[in-house]
Amino acid sequence: MTEKPFEFKVDKWTFRVPRDRFYNENDCWVKLDGSRATVGITDFLQNMASDIIYVELPEPGTVVEQFDEAGSFEAVKIMLDLISPVNGVVKEVNEELLEKPELANQDPYERGWFVKMEVADFDVDRENLLDATGYFEVLKRKVEAERRKGKGKTEG
Repeated sequence: MTEKPFEFKVDKWTFRVPRDRFYNENDCWVKLDGSRATVGITDFLQNMASDIIYVELPEPGTVVEQFDEAGSFEAVKIMLDLISPVNGVVKEVNEELLEKPELANQDPYERGWFVKMEVADFDVDRENLLDATGYFEVLKRKVEAERRKGKGKTEG
């Protein structure tokens, strides 16, 4: 049985952070299965982007360096990049996401994944990533910062 994700509730939103993956501070996650890695975006990023209407993914065989673009997505108000948490070669892209980009909003940790990669050396990549506990702390700070921005300067 998998562990329950961390959850942070603010107003009408619930931000989940599954414990079985690693995260970069660009709000992208990686889940490892041996030397294979599935990569996607977090609840926080999909919430901030709002309704995702278009996804662009790299061709299989594309070499991606850690913190380089491994795809992009467009929401109603903004275009964002998927910043790769790992070095590797794209082996598979989520064809379903190309047809239904809203999956990145509806199910960012399962059906809404972006790419699967063959990882070059996760031990090296790991040094620049956060585990779920570390990312959960970063997430809480980011959510609070967004709330403060939304309240304006008149409230404290």
